[in-house]
This record gives sequence, C-alpha cells and structure tokens, in this order.
Amino acid sequence: MSVYASTHPLVQHKVSLLRDAQISVKSFRELTKELATLLAIEATASLKVEAKPLTCWSGTISTPMLAEKQPTLVPILRAGLGMLDGTLAVLPCAKVSVVGLKRNDDSVKLDANGKVDIAIESYYQNIISDVSERKAIIIDPMLATGGSAIACINMLKASGCTDICALFLVAAPEGIEALTESHPDVDIFVAAIDEKLNDQGYILPGLGDAGDKIFGTL
Repeated sequence: MSVYASTHPLVQHKVSLLRDAQISVKSFRELTKELATLLAIEATASLKVEAKPLTCWSGTISTPMLAEKQPTLVPILRAGLGMLDGTLAVLPCAKVSVVGLKRNDDSVKLDANGKVDIAIESYYQNIISDVSERKAIIIDPMLATGGSAIACINMLKASGCTDICALFLVAAPEGIEALTESHPDVDIFVAAIDEKLNDQGYILPGLGDAGDKIFGTL
C-alpha cells in the first residue's frame, strides 16, 4: 500500500474551508465535489495508455488513449455520494458500483490495545458485473477506524476485483494503519491526514459528520 497525502495548495485550502463550524450545506457540498475532482485527477495519474489510431482533420494519426476500461467508482453510502459528481467529472464514462455500510454506534468500545473498535453493518451492495476487468476507486469523505473501507474492499475482492484504490477527504492515522494491515495492496489518496480518533471513533480535528453536512440532516 502507498498513502498519497495531497500537497496541492488548492486541496489544502479547500479542506481548511470544510472545517469551518459555520459552513453551509451548499458550501460543504460544493467543496466536497471540488476536492473529489482534484483527488480523482491524482488517483488516475497512473492509468495506462497506449497508442491507438484516430482520424483527425489532417488524416490518421497514432495517439495515446486509455488502454483499459474506465474504472468503476464505488461510493460508500451515504456520504460517498457527495464525492460522486466530482469524480465523474474526471471519469464521465465510469460505471458506478454502490455499497451501503454504516457504523453501529452502540458497539463502540476500546480493544485490548486501546484502539477504538466499532461494528460495521452492511445493508446494500450493487457491484457491477465486470468489476474484475476494471480498477475500482472507492470514494468516502472520512477514513476513521477503517472499518467501512475494509468491509467495502472485502466485497470488491469477493466480486473478483484485483485493482483497488480509495479516495478520502480526511483520514485518521488509526484508519490508515487498520487499512494497511488488512489490505496492503490498496493505495490511499487523501486530502488531509488528521491527528487522531476520539474515544467514540470520530476524527480530530476532522470535519464533523460529513454525511449529515452533505445531506443537511444535522
């Protein structure tokens, strides 16, 4: 696994704006979309291209084009939907796989090593039929304990996908560590790596509940 924490000035600036306690739903949605676009550009920099024939105004030429099928985007419901339009701006022909996961807040506890442990419940799964032939890009605003991301990757691998990366706006070191241990072959692209998790499994300083801020259900 490689962890790519963006150093792009616009990414850093927009994440800072997201942290404003008084941010409006409109602004949070717009910034989330913009950040998803910027992260998607970084995450797709390694896509393979090959020379293919193309007829242009001056005749037939050989020009670089994507060598493989476009990736499938995998938003984790519900907050991941806030990043979908931004990533589709970069990959407009991408197919979309959807995974529904939620944390069980009644299950929050500390394990023997003092780490926050939260049960993750799956309630929906619709992964495209040819996922084994595509790269999968998971999108979710927050990587906290890592439970949802790990569960999503498990589903994708069980469906035959072998090339997976994940995009997050904000990640906790604990979530990165957990994901690294479970799936060392999955790259992470993140706008910011924050300080830590609190004892309820929320990222500090974090963004608050990204899903609530995107959907206006505060």
